[in-house]
Amino acid sequence: MTAHAFTAHDGATGLTGEPGPDASAFRAAFRSAVGTVSVITAGGPLRPVGFTATSLVSVSVDPLYVSFNISRGASSWPTLQRAGHVAAHLLHRDQQDVATAFATSGIDRFAAAGSWASGPHGLPVLDRALARLILAVRSRTHVGDSAVVLAEVVDLEHTPGPPLAYHDGGYREIAPALPASDPTPDR
Repeated sequence: MTAHAFTAHDGATGLTGEPGPDASAFRAAFRSAVGTVSVITAGGPLRPVGFTATSLVSVSVDPLYVSFNISRGASSWPTLQRAGHVAAHLLHRDQQDVATAFATSGIDRFAAAGSWASGPHGLPVLDRALARLILAVRSRTHVGDSAVVLAEVVDLEHTPGPPLAYHDGGYREIAPALPASDPTPDR
């Protein structure tokens, strides 16, 4: 078994007492990870809100659960922290403009992203997404400066196609699968 040192709130690790890695090293390490680009939307009291996320992941298939993270300093957080339902949109590789719009502060993200409609539970749903998931929020857990949102999938639409990915600070296309690759990892 391997021992892991987790940084305590005072900046020291629980095992060695030495300072943990800094935020810039942490960010640099995660620039190596590839993430699927999604947009999370919710209906707000005055207008809909949404943001670009690379943290949307499947959690369980029985029952169907996903999770995603959001900074508690994000402009969408005040609405998301009260929302009972949200919509998650997995973006097609041709939707970089949508991803950029929902990642940009200080603009009307829905006007910049193009076509959308009001969907179930009054949720704003975007056109052309590879997948649209209607989610019932089940929990929100504060972790540092972010929140981890756990949600149950209550409706799903999916159209096969190539996804938009994010890697090393930029949007990417996924290359064809390598020979003899197994697309279904063990869980």
